[in-house]
Amino acid sequence: MPVKSYTLEVTGDYACFTRPEMKVERVSYDIITPSAARSIFEAILWKPAIRWRINKIEVLNPIKWVSVRRNEVGAVASTRNAETAMRTGKGHLALYVEDERQQRAGLFLRDVAYRLHATMEIQPNAGENNTLPKFMDMFERRASAGQCINQPYLGTREFACAFNLVDDIAKAVESTPPITESRDLGWMLYDMDFSQVSDPAPRFFNAKMQAGVIQVPTWESGEVRG
Repeated sequence: MPVKSYTLEVTGDYACFTRPEMKVERVSYDIITPSAARSIFEAILWKPAIRWRINKIEVLNPIKWVSVRRNEVGAVASTRNAETAMRTGKGHLALYVEDERQQRAGLFLRDVAYRLHATMEIQPNAGENNTLPKFMDMFERRASAGQCINQPYLGTREFACAFNLVDDIAKAVESTPPITESRDLGWMLYDMDFSQVSDPAPRFFNAKMQAGVIQVPTWESGEVRG
């Protein structure tokens, strides 16, 4: 199957790649997850005929943290009330923030920068009109011009990021090398498995950073586990 690899440099003031084991407070992983990196590429170009695979993550800025306490709404508008209003033409749809306000703490990353390496692949059922050069041209044109389908973000939509398509990887590494730190990051969310559409399940991998670089295993490898 033909493939094409691309590299993006992304930066942002804040980021939160939430650990799923934290039920209430939002606590970020130490670095961006492969699923969050994939969503950045998809924000620039997503089509049913292609798939993005994250191959490598380079951490360009030292890992720094910020603790934030903020107000959130602890409920959503009732679907049942909305359906009743649609059926009868009247109903109570209001959600009073003062009654549902909750104060929660969050441990976020700040001043983040990554170099993301991903591969564009054509899906087996893409069809004759959906060719790799067609989507390569679309992605390169959009990424070079700073265009996107929706604003890329770092874990949550409130933390938007800037992106830049890297044409010369060797020059980019020479200009902005990854950090020299190495550490075992532990089990990290890889992505969601949608093979069972009715019940998608998370998949994890044991992430290790060597001199600021995380090699991301392939989805099919034994390193990715449920």
